[in-house]
Amino acid sequence: MTKLTGPQIAAEGLTGWALLINGLQTRLETRDFTTGLTLVNAIGAAAEEMNHHPDVDLRYAHVDVRLTSHDAGGVTERDIRLARAIAEIAAGAGVPLTLTGVARLELALDTPAAKSVLPFWAAVWAAEPASGPDFDDELRDRAGLLPTIWFQESGSEEPRQRWHPDIWVDPAEAQPRIDAALAAGGTLVSDEEAPSFWVLADPEGNRVCLCTWQDRAPAS
Repeated sequence: MTKLTGPQIAAEGLTGWALLINGLQTRLETRDFTTGLTLVNAIGAAAEEMNHHPDVDLRYAHVDVRLTSHDAGGVTERDIRLARAIAEIAAGAGVPLTLTGVARLELALDTPAAKSVLPFWAAVWAAEPASGPDFDDELRDRAGLLPTIWFQESGSEEPRQRWHPDIWVDPAEAQPRIDAALAAGGTLVSDEEAPSFWVLADPEGNRVCLCTWQDRAPAS
């Protein structure tokens, strides 16, 4: 099945779902555990019927759901169909979908020698190098619980903050987070690549990238 691009997914008009690193995510605000458990069972039944299975995280007051097609390396039509089904299940239970607080985290290591350090991080992270042309020099946790590590090429002489987080959010969430970061004493280092990503720094100069799916090549 064909992997959909960001604009193709946006054209589907899904409400309450965000495209974050090759997957659709949402949060169901259940407000209690029993409601969440009931919804998880209903989502599981729908997933079995469609033979396509999401990642589901049940917490006391909410349920997080992530959809992706591993065989395609991203979002496909089957994910769109299941997302619509889950939205209908939630609506029938009177449970809203929200993107507040929904995000994905990656860790980037600035290094001029990615090939030499990758085996070390694969060992301590107990992770496997991702395969495929779109995932060069990435380490992914087998269980999908730890952040993906990727290696950003840098010069050997330049000063650098070796680690920086990449925080992926829905485009509508980006500006509020930027505003909050600036109000907290941070600075906007660069918006040259916006809306793909913004570079922000805390008062001590430690940097973070705030990322969205927008304005990226189809492979992202």
